[in-house]
Amino acid sequence: MNNYETVFILTPVLSDAQMKEAVEKFRNFLTAEGANIVNEESWGLRKLAYPIQKKSTGFYAFLEFEADPAVIAKLELNFRRDERVIRFLTFRQDKYAHEYAQKRRNLRSGKKQEVVKEETKED
Repeated sequence: MNNYETVFILTPVLSDAQMKEAVEKFRNFLTAEGANIVNEESWGLRKLAYPIQKKSTGFYAFLEFEADPAVIAKLELNFRRDERVIRFLTFRQDKYAHEYAQKRRNLRSGKKQEVVKEETKED
């Protein structure tokens, strides 16, 4: 199994619930295909570098997972079929990208733990 990252942009006309449902759809697809979701991030509504389908913003979602290479073709086919997705990019992590992603996750979880500790000290 290889390590992959995928970032996809959803159309900005979706409500918050519709956006979460679309991300959930792709997460469930990956787990049904035997992939292991390592990390999931919602980057929220962001401005695009250039207009896509006459839209200047989009909801960004990021998934990091372990899967067989055959799953990627099926995932990208689902991205193309879903009209809520306006762009996507999936790539296989080499060992350096995988190590960097682990460090980034550990750093983020460390910051979250520090915030929780500070909040409990203040109370």
